[in-house]
Amino acid sequence: MRKPRDFDAELKALEDKARELKSRKIQQLGELVIATGADALSADELAGALIVLAETKDTGKKEAWAKRGAAFFRGRSRRTTQPTDRDARGIPTQPDSTQPASGGAGAA
Repeated sequence: MRKPRDFDAELKALEDKARELKSRKIQQLGELVIATGADALSADELAGALIVLAETKDTGKKEAWAKRGAAFFRGRSRRTTQPTDRDARGIPTQPDSTQPASGGAGAA
């Protein structure tokens, strides 16, 4: 005789997993904001910029942003080989080191 499935327990496990994934996503987005230096913007400025980005239909702009983001992550991965200026999570320990090299926060 087969053991009946406990659908309630399976559903709870899936809900817990979804909650954990959402929490991890929120944490990673926050770390991205800090790593790019966008945490220097006010919440209103950051929200406004993100809304404009999300509403943009111009594929040329989106491709340019994607290339710039990929370059950011490639450059960042090379810098993470120097553990002396980063804490255990890979976040810079010096607050002014999170600023973009160009000095402009919204130069997109």
